[in-house]
Amino acid sequence: MDMSAGNRKGIGLFALTMIGIGSIFGSGWLFGAGSAAQVAGPAALVAWIIGAVFIGMIAMSYAEVGAAYPIPGGMARYGHLSHGPVLGFLTGWAVWIAVASLIPIESIAATQYMSSWGFGWAQGLVDPATNHLTLTGSGVALLLTFALWLTCYWSVQLLARANTVLTLVKFAIPVLAVAALIASGFHTSNFTAHGGFAPYGWPAVLTAVTTCGVVFAFNGFQAVVNLGGAAKNPGRAIPVALVGALSLGLVIYLALQTAFLGAVPPEQLAQAGGWHGVNFNSPFADLAKILMLHWVVTMLQFGAFISPAGSNIANVASAAYMVQNLAETGFFPRKLAAVHPRYGTARPAMWLNLGFSVLLLITVGHSWNALASVVSAAMVISYLIGPIAVGVFRQTRPDLPRPFRLPAAKILCPLTFAFAACALYWSKWPDTGKVALLTLVAAPVAAVVLRRRGETDLRKQFAPAWWLVGFLVWMSAVSALGSPDFGGHGVIPGGLDIALVALSAVAFYFWAVRAGVRAHETGLTGDDTALDTGSDSPATSAVVPEDNRPMASV
Repeated sequence: MDMSAGNRKGIGLFALTMIGIGSIFGSGWLFGAGSAAQVAGPAALVAWIIGAVFIGMIAMSYAEVGAAYPIPGGMARYGHLSHGPVLGFLTGWAVWIAVASLIPIESIAATQYMSSWGFGWAQGLVDPATNHLTLTGSGVALLLTFALWLTCYWSVQLLARANTVLTLVKFAIPVLAVAALIASGFHTSNFTAHGGFAPYGWPAVLTAVTTCGVVFAFNGFQAVVNLGGAAKNPGRAIPVALVGALSLGLVIYLALQTAFLGAVPPEQLAQAGGWHGVNFNSPFADLAKILMLHWVVTMLQFGAFISPAGSNIANVASAAYMVQNLAETGFFPRKLAAVHPRYGTARPAMWLNLGFSVLLLITVGHSWNALASVVSAAMVISYLIGPIAVGVFRQTRPDLPRPFRLPAAKILCPLTFAFAACALYWSKWPDTGKVALLTLVAAPVAAVVLRRRGETDLRKQFAPAWWLVGFLVWMSAVSALGSPDFGGHGVIPGGLDIALVALSAVAFYFWAVRAGVRAHETGLTGDDTALDTGSDSPATSAVVPEDNRPMASV
């Protein structure tokens, strides 16, 4: 997608907002309410508010960086611009894993909702005892993944043009579902029975933020950041589109959660022994079946294809951009950055993402919930560089044109980073450790690549990245030793664990900012005014627009 100055006026505020809304309404609304209710009970409503505030803070930090550096897939490049190549690869690797993981999870969502069909073969897609995909279900998810990938492989532009129509349909289906469920009978007693409003305590609410798809659902804000540089007025369009998309998303998700909580028949809730026992393969469709709302079941089954498919259009494109950015910085093979001259798609990058999607489906993609908890933790790690980049660029490039400036950045940036650290901790051990390890795998890869380039002073190259290594190791240790409420072994008591995470995160933030400033002083970040990484790939051509704002096209 061309992000040059000449083409950046093509996206209006409404279109950019629709892109954000379309990305937010993926498979999250199909499963998030049911999963959050099972973990936190009626207090799941609070989890959605916390998640929206957290993502809003992250989004605003990326709004400043994204408006100043409007690069397609820029979230994979900002670490390179702020701290140099090694941290750029570590954070870019984390972002790529988080975005590429979205491709198979949407296919899993569609497959699980297919199990609500009346056909015998469809009901055999999910094991009712474990709620995991059967061998046949995994095969169907693989077919759906490949079918969508192949469609984007040949005609991503055609599908992109249909984004607004798909978004309107995706928006209408949950709204109609909410109205139908509430009209069928709303049981206010469900909000206080079986243990009260927060039957499993407030730690369960915090856990629901990251493990039940709340963060996952709001992750669509990335599409606004990645495409916001192409807006007519980025300084206004990016923050307004972010606030608009996240606000509307929060309203709908709260409505969905409220409708789900109130529509569950009290007798079934009692039979299940409380919210922990309410476990549906296809939450809204199964609930509509119980309530004899057959037209709602049909509509939801249709929506189970529209919502994930529509979101996956952006996922496939974004994941390809991430691979291209990593290839252009030299840490992935250069050939992966190649773009097809006729179709304009990054086919080598798409092949890599397809292989990664298949690997996830085979290994950990047993169900939407199983993959969503891991993906959400990976997403939180991918968010870390946003507030830090703001802090670094405020010191190293104070004169950089910023169409949008984050207000009170000196306070909000460390606060946002601390919030992200808490969200990572809430992901629960051992998922926290797994995702941290998966991210740190990139460190030895970076060392090997730098050696092959002829770099002899690896100590200098790695200096700006040690804060991230230390942070992930520290978070893994605290998570393992922390409260059993978050999967730990109870060495660190509850309450003290969260305070320790938050306070230490502030220290890590200032370490990270200082490391970025030093990287600029030593020349490790290169010349970011043109965003030229030295690539001779035709996929990248840097330009500097009239406002002297760095830009690039991919």
